[in-house]
Amino acid sequence: MPELKTLLLFLVTAVAEIVGCYLPYLWLREGKTILLLIPAAISLALFAWLLSLHPTAAGRVYAAYGGVYIFAAILWLWAVDGIKPTSWDLVGSGVALLGMAIIMFAPRNV
Repeated sequence: MPELKTLLLFLVTAVAEIVGCYLPYLWLREGKTILLLIPAAISLALFAWLLSLHPTAAGRVYAAYGGVYIFAAILWLWAVDGIKPTSWDLVGSGVALLGMAIIMFAPRNV
């Protein structure tokens, strides 16, 4: 069960980071209101706080989180940008998730 909790926490963290970066993108590239920077800042603060909730060393969390971020970004590409991922996108995401699992769930003698 701790593995599922870790994965869910990583997914929520990834969404917070992606939203925090996507909103300024909308302002800068799509001409949307500058007021989007307010929820963007809140989302990025939430992202940083969520990363601090993991019980393991920060470096390990950041390394493993990258794999989940890649997966979530590909889902975002599909769900929000409306671009269907290629088979290469899916294979790359799978490799990234496998890397995350190895980093986070490998047995350790701590």
